[in-house]
Amino acid sequence: MEQVKNTKKILSNKRPEKSLILNIGSKAGRNWSGRITVRHRGGGVKRFYRIIDFSQSKIDVEGTVLAIEYDPYRTSYIALIEYEDKEKKYIIAPQGLNVGDKVIIKEKAEIKIGNRMRLKNIPVGTMVHNVELESGRGGKIVKSAGSAAIVLAREGGFIHLSLPSTEVRMVKEDCFASIGSVSNPEHKFEKVGKAGTSRYMGRRPEVRGLVMNPVDHPHGGGEGRTGIGMPHPKTPWGKNAFGVKTRKRKKWSNKYIMQRRKKQ
Repeated sequence: MEQVKNTKKILSNKRPEKSLILNIGSKAGRNWSGRITVRHRGGGVKRFYRIIDFSQSKIDVEGTVLAIEYDPYRTSYIALIEYEDKEKKYIIAPQGLNVGDKVIIKEKAEIKIGNRMRLKNIPVGTMVHNVELESGRGGKIVKSAGSAAIVLAREGGFIHLSLPSTEVRMVKEDCFASIGSVSNPEHKFEKVGKAGTSRYMGRRPEVRGLVMNPVDHPHGGGEGRTGIGMPHPKTPWGKNAFGVKTRKRKKWSNKYIMQRRKKQ
């Protein structure tokens, strides 16, 4: 319990920056036509979306950390940065970044937590996060709480990265990445505790397919606990489930994957 208390001390006691928040509302799992496309969503407490600068495009402009804040839309903490030109932006806060620290985005910068540079200039063995997959498109991977990728090698214009999933992937050397691991590594130890907490987060109760009617689920119907009644488990829409690969066989990025993630 003491570990959790110390973690909360990291956060700054301030309200979010007004110019960097949006009220995007709640869609309750519905698409543009009002049909439910994601089940078990709805309700939840009101919250504002923080605009995060994943690309961190202010190159060669030093910034100062004004605050470390909680973000209700993500598992990691976020850091409010004020740059030398007085512009403020939110970034994903790496573990060990504190209020008052300086950060910078450069082609080649000091290997320091919070700094951001091109992968070709980052030494082998360094932990990185918020990694671009295409140069200039902003960070796409390694952004959740406590995660980090490790730079393994350089070869032929590509950098080999070991991802948190244990997958080894090639990323173009001109892509940017931030130094350090993502903050709030204790997130994986947090427990929901009660059903009401799930409702606060916008999660409605789930019901097993086995107890539904045949019209509602492939497992439904029958007398008593009759089981699924078919050779293989199915989703509510009749597709095979459990152990079935869902990744497209001809996905364009397959050529960049050197080693698939290990099965749990």
